[in-house]
Amino acid sequence: MENHLRTELVLSALQNALRQRRPVGVIHHSDRGCQYTSTAFSKRCQEAGVMPSMGSVGDCYDNAMAESFWATLEREVLSRRRFKTQAEAKLTVFAWIEGWYNRHRRHSSLGYRSPMNDERHALEHRAT
Repeated sequence: MENHLRTELVLSALQNALRQRRPVGVIHHSDRGCQYTSTAFSKRCQEAGVMPSMGSVGDCYDNAMAESFWATLEREVLSRRRFKTQAEAKLTVFAWIEGWYNRHRRHSSLGYRSPMNDERHALEHRAT
């Protein structure tokens, strides 16, 4: 979370995800923001084996899952409080994503599993 949308922000986020999760066969879906269409981001995705995917112009269905996430974050966290500092907002959003959303919140699109349980399920079935 920063106060800008420059390429280094998404490069840093991607690097954190790669270091923390070590994803295999991942598709990174985004809008057509300049930070995602940059040569640096494209190159880093290619190096990491991440397949970039962008929504087509004017097609709301391409981003439906991402939009659902943002709507849930807004409804469950952001609309319920005011933050005194950016650091407080970062900590709150991080705690919600890592402590609740990824670990416990069930998703119909994942067979009513949390994202982490779905990842475990996929890894177990990949190993067999």
